[in-house]
Amino acid sequence: MAWDISKVRNIGISAHIDSGKTTTSERILFYCNKIHAIHEVRGKDGVGAVMDNMELERERGITIQSAATQVQWKDYTINLIDTPGHVDFTVEVERSLRVLDGAIMILCAVAGVQSQSITVDRQLKRYHVPRVAFVNKCDRQGANPIRVRMQLREKLGLNAYMMELPIGLEDKLEGVVDLVGMKAIYFDGPNGEDVRIAEIPAALKADADKYREELLDAASMFDDSLMEEIMENGYDGVAEEKVIAAIRKGTLAEQFVGVFCGSAHVNKGIQPLLDAVVRYLPNPTEVVNTAYDLDNNEQEITLESVDTKPTVALAFKLDDGQYGQLTYTRVYQGKIKKGEELYNTRSKKRFKVGRLVRMNSAQMEDITEGCAGDIVALFGVDCASGDTFVNGGINYSMASMYVPEPVISLSITPKDKQAEMQMGKALNRFTKEDPTFQTYTDPESGETIIKGMGELHLAVYVERMKREYNCEVVTGAPQVAYRESITTQGDFNYTHKKQTGGSGQYGRVAGFMEPDTEKDYEFVDAIKGGAIPNEFIPSCDKGFRKAITEGSLIGAPIVGVKITINDGQSHPVDSNDNAFQQAAIGAFREGYAKAKPVILEPIMKVQMTAPTEFQGNLFGLINQRRGVIVDSTDENNTSTVNAEVPLSEMFGFSTILRSSTQGKGEFTMEFEKYGKVPNNVSEELQAKYKEERAKAAAAKK
Repeated sequence: MAWDISKVRNIGISAHIDSGKTTTSERILFYCNKIHAIHEVRGKDGVGAVMDNMELERERGITIQSAATQVQWKDYTINLIDTPGHVDFTVEVERSLRVLDGAIMILCAVAGVQSQSITVDRQLKRYHVPRVAFVNKCDRQGANPIRVRMQLREKLGLNAYMMELPIGLEDKLEGVVDLVGMKAIYFDGPNGEDVRIAEIPAALKADADKYREELLDAASMFDDSLMEEIMENGYDGVAEEKVIAAIRKGTLAEQFVGVFCGSAHVNKGIQPLLDAVVRYLPNPTEVVNTAYDLDNNEQEITLESVDTKPTVALAFKLDDGQYGQLTYTRVYQGKIKKGEELYNTRSKKRFKVGRLVRMNSAQMEDITEGCAGDIVALFGVDCASGDTFVNGGINYSMASMYVPEPVISLSITPKDKQAEMQMGKALNRFTKEDPTFQTYTDPESGETIIKGMGELHLAVYVERMKREYNCEVVTGAPQVAYRESITTQGDFNYTHKKQTGGSGQYGRVAGFMEPDTEKDYEFVDAIKGGAIPNEFIPSCDKGFRKAITEGSLIGAPIVGVKITINDGQSHPVDSNDNAFQQAAIGAFREGYAKAKPVILEPIMKVQMTAPTEFQGNLFGLINQRRGVIVDSTDENNTSTVNAEVPLSEMFGFSTILRSSTQGKGEFTMEFEKYGKVPNNVSEELQAKYKEERAKAAAAKK
């Protein structure tokens, strides 16, 4: 089939956990003839959804890694990425959105806009991804798509309008009314594959007219000729093509969101959603993509989605599987051909494209070239996530994605010698694949520490080590990523002197440190009259940077400090780089002790939902955990409580929440900010730190 870029759509499916993303993907694959039978997400039938190809995903019924596939809908090519909804796997969503042109945002017809919907909305806005909204689960008790549309406006500030109305709700859901074409659409056949067009039921006609008028008024804001036509001929005399063109214009400008509805689980509403993807979401040429010219002071260059220009492609996801490293790559400009040479602008190395494949979740098909606008995978390329590949003598780099800092760590110890060897391999692979998963060896205890975005994130990797590498590990208590900071100004005037035969070391550094709310660390040189020679100023900066890596209270990194040096002294013979580094470290410790240091802890944004009868229990759980309730809402017999709770109080929370709500409560959490720990907790942490240091010192003797 000839590659027509105007008929290509690169789209992602993103939503709150459990809104039905993977179920919707499964139906899309089925209606596009990519699969011949529909399987359910939790894998109860022994197969599981195609897009959840990891055994762990099928068991837990969640998506852990984003999966890519390509389908044909009518004469359009759709590259589809199903992303995780769980906040612990947020980097999977970030890297997918980085390379997508459009998105389907799925919302539950009962729960509406939830906490992770807000996060997803923020990510879509960060990468300027136009979207259509799909209100799923209209067959569930309490479903109300109109209320969800209102929440999109109120909570997310989106200009959302109904494009469809459901015909019946809950167990009476039969089909949808298309408000653009003013027709009823029914889904017949065992899997809803036979689309039947009919007249709008009389009972829905008045509602359909009302919402169509709203829709046309909104669409006419993007097309003056449509507005004139409505004024002249009324709402009924408007050409369908004109309405579609106006809505498309508003969607691409991120100023309009069309709301579709249905239920993927009972196979209703998916085919019109696919029509909406090709009608309203952009093709690769309608999205502005830029790169930086590394040979020309990182000047911004606009890329063109054409095959004839030099190639620019971005490696956005790595997957180290049974066949070696697979690199998912989006081609922005030019072509990638099998057998040709490409240049990695970060590592400055050339490599040959040995094998080029197109992924259908876990299955792959070999191809000979990937054109501009396409998403393909390369085999056996040594690279990192976010690398740019080019050819044709250019040296461009594309902006990489936003990667949040990990907030929780866990010590892991291999059970035996065999597991020790495998653990190294597993950690190497996982840290390469996932930038939010980090590992290091604790210099004092010698333990291997893994860091991640939450308990589930780390639990999944520990489980994957066991399954994929046959590597059993024992995990220690979860460690919170504490920080230290200062609360007031602290002066310092420190002299470093060392005389050991021959030339010694000498440096004096004076000044003050103060709290900085904007930056983690700032260094100000206010030296006058050459009290410290210019060549030693960077040495002072280096010394202070070393000093903030470990505070004196609990050995945690220090943040929010602005250091100003305004005086000092040097010696013509004994002053050198090392002397001033040591002087700065001593000066920092002196000032730090005076600046009333405090311990900071990660505060998480927690959203809990449960039936209204358990609202009191939810409040109680927050209060027991030093939490602050931000707000709570009661809708549809469901209570939603938003709170800010210290991460250290949230370990094992899912089990406690379930037992307090008879298994009906659920929660999500994500990092919000750092906050001061209470005095009693601070004293406990300091006592524990002293004890550990004493033990370590005794062990060394």
